[in-house]
Amino acid sequence: MGKILIVDDDASFVGALKDKIHALYPLLDVVTCTEPLLALTILRQGKVDLLLVDLEMPTLDGSKIFSYAVSVGMDKNRIVILSGRDSDYLHEQFPMGTCLAVLNKYEAKQKAVLDMIFSSMQRKAAAG
Repeated sequence: MGKILIVDDDASFVGALKDKIHALYPLLDVVTCTEPLLALTILRQGKVDLLLVDLEMPTLDGSKIFSYAVSVGMDKNRIVILSGRDSDYLHEQFPMGTCLAVLNKYEAKQKAVLDMIFSSMQRKAAAG
């Protein structure tokens, strides 16, 4: 357990998040995708333990990628929706139980939730 797919058209955000994960959680394998359509191929192949997907992207938005991931067998509780929008809007779009979490990617308190998720994955990867 430990493969994370990050799908976000913001290359600087993706790069910073990938660098952070590599530095703090070295047992986790991070795959990044700044082109949403390419993410579909990766998801179809399976073997993704956690999907982090931006809600607002050109070509294909995060809600469509979410639906596709679930349709090819990914557990909805292994998907985190990221966005720059406020949390009230996000929770309207994705009510509790729809996915693992819906987070504003720029709020520090929300980033702490990601750290808890990554930390849990790191512990599981270390255990075997």
